[in-house]
Order: sequence, then structure tokens, then C-alpha cells
Amino acid sequence: MNNRSIDTAQDVVVDEAAVVERLAAQLTAGYGRLPAPDLLRAVIQREFPGEIAVVSSFGAESAVILSLVAEVDPSVPVIFLETGKHFPETLAYRDELAARLGLTNLRSIEPLPVDVVSRDPDGRLWERDGDRCCHLRKVEPLARALSGYTAWITGRKRFHGGERTRLVPFEASGGRVKVNPLAEWTPAQIAEAFRERGLPPHPLVARGYLSIGCAPCTQPVAEGDDVRAGRWVGTEKTECGIHRSPWF
Repeated sequence: MNNRSIDTAQDVVVDEAAVVERLAAQLTAGYGRLPAPDLLRAVIQREFPGEIAVVSSFGAESAVILSLVAEVDPSVPVIFLETGKHFPETLAYRDELAARLGLTNLRSIEPLPVDVVSRDPDGRLWERDGDRCCHLRKVEPLARALSGYTAWITGRKRFHGGERTRLVPFEASGGRVKVNPLAEWTPAQIAEAFRERGLPPHPLVARGYLSIGCAPCTQPVAEGDDVRAGRWVGTEKTECGIHRSPWF
């Protein structure tokens, strides 16, 4: 490939990024102030029919966004990253919620076995390098799972703190639109949605787990601590990486 070809390829990437940035801005202007149910209806039925998925950890608050999506269209693909390190309670909760909400397109995405064997043969990569473990078990599988989708939905909220305090309803990320319908929701709104909708809690919430990821890297939190204080305790790590990756 000559230098002109390289420049052309880079120009295409830049142009695509600019297009997605403009689209995210347009969506924010058109739908950014809508209540979450209306926003979801707009993106699922009008803007990205057949081209949008929801990514869920089936964690402490996941039932809310999943129930809202199911009310619009229970056949929307739900991507769950099966890292092989989840609490058994999370896997049982995943199956319970999918059945209760009538989710018909649940996709449990695992890392490639050959990658696990070559890069984490003893299953303890999380101990040595948390970022590399998350990359292997979450970032790379999600990149494969989102191939072919134009947009994806998350359940992230500003009150979770850290980088999430700057969340907006629509983001341009990695050539796709990322939709955050609950960005402005408060803990009180989440709790009320659980009550109003009769949603079952994750079984670990009663034991002090307020943000639930992989078992080796998640601890219960003390009363008054930040919601995500139990994640990657003792390290500077605050995110698994899927919301930082240039791929999506």
C-alpha cells in the first residue's frame, strides 16, 4: 500500500467518525430530553430498526433498562458477556430476568477458547493484570458481538461517578452510536422503577453488592460508599474497558 492509499484509508476513518458524531448530535437534539421509554422507542423502532442491540451485565440495576427495552421490542438482541468469571447468582439472575421479561434474543458471548488457552491458561490473569483480563474476556468478545450493529444501548448512569458523571444520552464511539437512556436517572428513580414494575432484585444486592461484575474483582460495599466502590478494590482500575475502547 502506498502513502496515498494510507492517507485515503485514514481519511475514510475520519469521515466516518465525523458522520457518527453528527448523527449523535442530531439524535441528542431530537430525542435527548425525552423520557427513557420514549427515547428507546425512537431509537429501536424509528432510527435503528434491526441495527441496534442492548449490552447488559445483568447486574444490580440491569433489570430496569431491560424491562424498558422489552416493552418496546422483546426481540432486540441482548448481549451478555459471559466471561467465565461471573457469580453463579448472576447467571441464574440472567436466566430469570430473560424469562420474566420475555427476552427472546439473549446472546451470551464468550471469549474465544484458543485465546483463553494462550493468554490465560491458569485462569488467573485477573490477578496479574486486570486490564488484560478484561480485554480478553470483555472488550474483544464485545467487538465481535457488535459487528454489524449501528448502535447499542447501555444502562449507565451519571450517579455511578467517575467518568460516568459526564454521560449524555447519545455518544459517538468507535463508529457507532451509543445510547444511554438512563444517564440522568437517580438512585431513587431506579428504586421506584423496581417497585412499580415488580422487578426482582439481583440476589447479591441484599449482601451489599451494589455494582456486580466478575466474582474475583467484585466486593460488597460499606453503607455510604460509592456504588462502584466494590469493583477492582485496591487498584486504580475503575472501568472494564468496553466504554474506553476505540473499537465501539
